[in-house]
Amino acid sequence: MPLVTLTTDFGRQDPFVGIVKGVILGICPSATLVDLTHDLPPQDVRATALALEAAVPFFPPGTVHLAVVDPGVGGPRRPLGLAAERQLFVGPDNGLFSFLYDRPGWRAVTLSNPAYRLPEVSRTFHARDLFAPAAAHLALGVLIEEFGEPVVDPVRLPWPRPAREGDELAGEVVYADRLGNLLTNLREADLAPLLGQGAVEVEIAGRTIQGLSAFYGERAPGEPGALIGSAGRLEIFVLRGAAARALGAGPGAA
Repeated sequence: MPLVTLTTDFGRQDPFVGIVKGVILGICPSATLVDLTHDLPPQDVRATALALEAAVPFFPPGTVHLAVVDPGVGGPRRPLGLAAERQLFVGPDNGLFSFLYDRPGWRAVTLSNPAYRLPEVSRTFHARDLFAPAAAHLALGVLIEEFGEPVVDPVRLPWPRPAREGDELAGEVVYADRLGNLLTNLREADLAPLLGQGAVEVEIAGRTIQGLSAFYGERAPGEPGALIGSAGRLEIFVLRGAAARALGAGPGAA
């Protein structure tokens, strides 16, 4: 059975997620639908890109990913279909899929073929009228090239790059998760040269954390710690607490 994931900022109070699922199942009744998340920070494209980056590697080849966090809905931004990493993606061309564009072999198209959308397209609900039908037809096996013209210049999110000077590496927080853990733009590979030089100190929001933990429980309750989290990024945490609240830090903090 074809697998379709859904990632949105719609929440659960309104019927939007159910409507999108109804459209997909009306076109592809055999689809298995997986809710990746619908509780992303509203209109936060970068948080959505991070969620997709963390999740996509764990899905099998051929999975179709529908992702809609779309503050520009109805405007000039393009509706996008994308093939990459042996998986398929549909969503707005606003940077959601930036993490894929440095990888070889991706192909993108506009979703402009009227055969693969609903007969009437609202200016405010492209998830229903454009992206859900496209995802369903991809799940049925329609080739990505059938949906529209090639896109060679998709929107890429501006992304903070680590900066190294001597034995110091500067980064910043890019996301605070629901538990208050602070994820940074520093990956394990970025830290590798420093890890070989002995103990690492992490400075954030005026606090200094000595060394990296292997797991959360290595720190005392209430004490800030740092580790390489499951997403492969340097992560700041507080055991039985929330680092975001304890440190007064969030995205952009250095």
